Amino acid sequence: MKTDIILAGVGGQGILSIATILGAAALAENIHLKQAEVHGMSQRGGDVMSCLRLSSDPIASDLIPRGGADLIVSLEPMEALRYLPYLAPGGRIISNTVPFENIAPYPPREELLKELEAVPGTVAFDMDAVAKEVATARSSNMVLLGACAPFVGIAPEAIEQGIRTVFGQKGEKIVDANLAAFRAGMAKAEA
Repeated sequence: MKTDIILAGVGGQGILSIATILGAAALAENIHLKQAEVHGMSQRGGDVMSCLRLSSDPIASDLIPRGGADLIVSLEPMEALRYLPYLAPGGRIISNTVPFENIAPYPPREELLKELEAVPGTVAFDMDAVAKEVATARSSNMVLLGACAPFVGIAPEAIEQGIRTVFGQKGEKIVDANLAAFRAGMAKAEA
């Protein structure tokens, strides 16, 4: 088992929470992992990127080379496309289709979605709407986590336990909302 994942988004969207949950799940499943994060100007709406490497064998480096990512997982369509050179042949993009317009001029949404759809195997949908439907708007990152779960190589039950571990201190209501969003995202990706 080997899965190299680039997690991308904008500061405050919860990308690093996804990395933490997947890391906890990997450790629970005795999967080796390495992670590297780039925060940059994340507190001011800048991009956030995390390399997450999972493997049944030891991993030498925490960075994913260009053309080496099995998954690009993003809460923002332009951020998904920013890392397209890192996608391996046969790799997948899992992305929210709702832009976070933090620059001017922001590219037209239709152009971004057309580029995403051109990549075979892409899973892209309005994760914000799904999050609002089953939990809260703030749980769109858990919808994204659910959407990528079928392709990560970790049992969904282990990821759910990771959600419980990461959000457990915030109370059962928060845990349940995040689990609902995770499950909704997984169902949408598998449909």
